[in-house]
Amino acid sequence: MAEYDTIAKYLIQNYPKDFIHFTLGHNEVEVIDILDTEQPTIETRHIDSLIRVHIAGEEALIHTEFQTTDSTNLPMPFRMAGYIGRAIEHHRQPIYSSVIYLRPNAGRRDPGYYTQEVSGHLFVSQYKVIRLIERDGQAILDGTQVGLLPFTPLMKRLAGMDSETWLRACIQATYAASLDASIGVDILDCLAILSGLAYPPDTIHRILSQEGLMDAIMRESSYAQYIKQQGIEQGIEQGIEQGIEQGIEQGIEQGRAEGQRKSTLEDLLDVLEIRFGLSVAHPIADRIAAIDDLQHLKQLLRTAVQVPSLEAFQQALDS
Repeated sequence: MAEYDTIAKYLIQNYPKDFIHFTLGHNEVEVIDILDTEQPTIETRHIDSLIRVHIAGEEALIHTEFQTTDSTNLPMPFRMAGYIGRAIEHHRQPIYSSVIYLRPNAGRRDPGYYTQEVSGHLFVSQYKVIRLIERDGQAILDGTQVGLLPFTPLMKRLAGMDSETWLRACIQATYAASLDASIGVDILDCLAILSGLAYPPDTIHRILSQEGLMDAIMRESSYAQYIKQQGIEQGIEQGIEQGIEQGIEQGIEQGRAEGQRKSTLEDLLDVLEIRFGLSVAHPIADRIAAIDDLQHLKQLLRTAVQVPSLEAFQQALDS
């Protein structure tokens, strides 16, 4: 899911006030600095966004995490307790923390706090849980928070409106927003990619094409590279040459398969890192990255969750 995280981080760094208002409801905020998000521990960890601001009469930190799915191997309350504690230790300032869940079905079981109650040792770490599917998307389309427009297809749509009509409305509103031409294409680019968390790629492409926006995106934004990586561009070219839809469908299927492989590979490496401290420089990581078979990667992911040690996982890999 690296492309979604990259886009979310890009947007919050370029439109920090939009996100601060969205998460906290504060309009009068002075952004001081976008901070380095590397946190030194036994293994270096990166939080998604940490911004130093003036808010409510004091200097503070705004901490935001973006989650495409639930954090299961290390539950989110444990992760957030670590992030918040290390940020307070390093910066020694008040902190406002939030988790934004992107997929419609994610975050439903996140309680929004970590607590420990043992005799004489009370510890509580609280943060805000924001599920985009529960936020009013029309309010964003009607407002002026440009940085949030790409997330609107993942938000709650108007009552009685089907999902495809909502996606088209989000695309039209984003295009119609009063933006500099180059900025508008980038925002539309981000919207198209993030929409892939809830909509099939062929639906996104078809609506963009029908709205006459696909050519601009292909020429002027990084979405063209994303499509190429997913195999869709190749299918479109084949379809044009052949004059039929077969090429587009083939490219989309290839893109989906490669996307699933990359996602499973990332999940597998994350599990091995979290459970056994496996680094990207480890020989096992190189062996895993060379595996093309999706089913093999899925089986290894199940194995990584179950085995008691890295040695046991390596034995399964060797077999």
